Order: sequence, then C-alpha cells, then structure tokens
Amino acid sequence: MSSGALTRRLLRPIALTVLLAAIPAHGADRSLEYAVKATFLYKFASFVEWPQGSFARESSPFNLCVVGPDPFAGRIQEAVSGQNVGRHPIVLRQLARAERQSDCHVMFISGSANQSVAEALEAVSGTATLTVTDSAIGPTAGIMHFVIVDDRVSFDIDNAAAARNRLVISSKLLALGRRVNVARPGNEP
Repeated sequence: MSSGALTRRLLRPIALTVLLAAIPAHGADRSLEYAVKATFLYKFASFVEWPQGSFARESSPFNLCVVGPDPFAGRIQEAVSGQNVGRHPIVLRQLARAERQSDCHVMFISGSANQSVAEALEAVSGTATLTVTDSAIGPTAGIMHFVIVDDRVSFDIDNAAAARNRLVISSKLLALGRRVNVARPGNEP
C-alpha cells in the first residue's frame, strides 16, 4: 500500500468524526442525536490504545457494552453491525450492572435504580475500560462525556481518568474534545 493510500485510510475515521460532530442534534430529533452518539461510541475505539493483555487473541472480540437502560433504541447495533476495531469484531453487550470483571472495552453507562452512574464508574475504575456517559442522562462523567453544544453532539475527555485506566487516547481525538482534562506526570497510576 502506498503511503498516500495509507494516509487516506488512517484519516477516514477522523474525517467521519468531524463530520458527525457537525450534524445538528436538535432537541426535537433525539433519534438523530442518539444515532450520532452510537456511531461515536465505536469510532472512539479507533483512537484509543488498550494495554497489553486486553485481548486474549488477535481476533478476540471488541466488547462494546451498554450498562443500564439503552437510550439508543437499537441504533448502536445498526452502527456496529459488521464493524471491527482493528482485527477485533465488535460485539455489543447489554449489562444490568457494571462489574470489575465485565470485560468491556468501551462501556456506555446510563445508570439505573439498580446501579447509579457513579457506582458503575467506581466498579470499573482502574480497569482497561473506556467509560462513556451522557450529559442528557446526568452530570456524572466518565472518560468520555457526551454534551450538546449549539445543537451539536460534542464530548469532553478526562484524559487523566484514561491514564488511570491504562488507556492512551490519541492526540487526534484529544484535539476534537470540547474540554480535555490532560493527564500530567503524577496523575497516572
């Protein structure tokens, strides 16, 4: 593969992410808002490095989990159908509760009477899990936190929390975040 073709292949996910961020998320059209968020969920993974040992094999599944009620109404399944993260096929899992051994690579947490967002975040703190929350559900934030700004889907990033979970977020994704809490020496595990 030529270097130009490789560059175009690597830049496609970034271009898609920027395009999705530009799509209006009008309050009246929550379905479009959650379709954009569903796509972001699996696209984030292309910009994150998981620590060695996060996958048993090179072809092990990439587990995208929704903890608590699913506000996406099936849109995540549509978004991830046939998709991979590297060589890892994406598997969508619905969980009632987050557990330390949930084996999720990306975990969207909506919270419920069964387990609050804060309790779910605490359950997976320190594990190699990219936690994602939504300001439409509440203010408690994971590593990635969806927000609506000027009727557009955006996100905040807690890079210090990512470092505590032994995840490395690409500078390309950090540059797209609305607010970024940068990991500094002494903030890492």
